[in-house]
Amino acid sequence: MVAMSAKRAKQRKSKPLGGKVVLVTRAKEQAPALSSLLRAQGAAVREIPLIEILPPPSWKRLDAALAQLEKYDWLILTSVNGVEALFDRMGKLRVPRRAMGHLKIAAIGPATRAAIEARGFRVQVMPTEYVAEAVVKALARRVKGKRVLVVRAAVARDVIPGQLQQAGAQVNVVAAYQTGLPAASGARLRRALTSDSGADVITFTSSSTVKNFARLAGRLLYDGHLDGTALASVGPITSATLRANGMNPAIEAREYTMAGLAKAIVSWAKQRQKSTRSKS
Repeated sequence: MVAMSAKRAKQRKSKPLGGKVVLVTRAKEQAPALSSLLRAQGAAVREIPLIEILPPPSWKRLDAALAQLEKYDWLILTSVNGVEALFDRMGKLRVPRRAMGHLKIAAIGPATRAAIEARGFRVQVMPTEYVAEAVVKALARRVKGKRVLVVRAAVARDVIPGQLQQAGAQVNVVAAYQTGLPAASGARLRRALTSDSGADVITFTSSSTVKNFARLAGRLLYDGHLDGTALASVGPITSATLRANGMNPAIEAREYTMAGLAKAIVSWAKQRQKSTRSKS
């Protein structure tokens, strides 16, 4: 048993992220998707959720929209959380799935698309870049005079509704969920940042994770506790939020997905290893 454990430890060490500690800040239910990719590359992963998915402040607007689905032409879903919350609510209200049959659906990103298609619905539009601006670009010429339902988080950027309205669409934005801050995460994060082992990489998969990190870390951001730690962002919007909070991302995914983020972290590790070898 000891020999087998030593062999596995050696195998992990030989992988691109061997010997690296990576802190994953996604919601508890979502963290494994990223953590498994990182562990497969040899990383030691610590999961400290900096957001949790909660019901919206009120179901009123979503319930009203679900009662009138026949009046909409397009449905836009911006996250897996939105997909899950929408279908859960439809189930509780006993809204028949056929009520969505006439809708054209747009999704941000392959994970959101997969969640929709797993429920038996076809996605007509998924932009090549998984950000709100790309959704607008893909839909702008298709929604003039159409009624569009946007299902998203309670607090989100207003790029999609604002610009689609400018393109001539009638847009209704409804909250299907909101994000909160797990109560126990503050103490866990501070212990992780101040421990001797620390973290080599901290991942950020949304602006919410950045803002909650800054709120919980507080003065630790400025006391040198992040020196030598690479901050890894899932995409340009999250990177901009990092900079707005006084932090600079060393890593940014080219494809704004968990697979893209893991790939970017591996590339960073390989580049650092190459640089170290060239100096020795």
